[in-house]
Amino acid sequence: MEDQSAINALKNFEQAHKELSEGNVLKALACLEKALKQSDNRSWYSFLGFCIAKERGHLTKGYELCQMSIQHEPDNPYHYYFLGRIHLVAKSKQEAIKTLRKGLANGDLPVIKKLLDELGTRKPAVFSGLKRDNIANKTIGYFLSLLRLR
Repeated sequence: MEDQSAINALKNFEQAHKELSEGNVLKALACLEKALKQSDNRSWYSFLGFCIAKERGHLTKGYELCQMSIQHEPDNPYHYYFLGRIHLVAKSKQEAIKTLRKGLANGDLPVIKKLLDELGTRKPAVFSGLKRDNIANKTIGYFLSLLRLR
């Protein structure tokens, strides 16, 4: 009986991944909750945390679930991917980039690379002693970019 429950849980988990890849976060959440009822797997908590944060707006609970997964499997880049996506839901782009880079350090995951490419990174300020929005940094950075020197 336990084997059948584990098999059903894995099927529901795979369905949740499929739904998420198609952009159906609510359906993914439903499948994932069903899977976790059948088999309580801490490795799936980060996925659940993202879905809860995205669909229900429970960011704190999402962070907690991701941290539990990271403590359980610190080398799994997927946990960092989902934590990074929660940071994006919270509109914390810098934290998301930092977290996603930690995930890449733990394994080469194409979805992390793709998300980092979509987010983009800014070039350093021309004059590091001045604020990024200083007119000198903005103007000279603009002209250096036009000249393709930056």
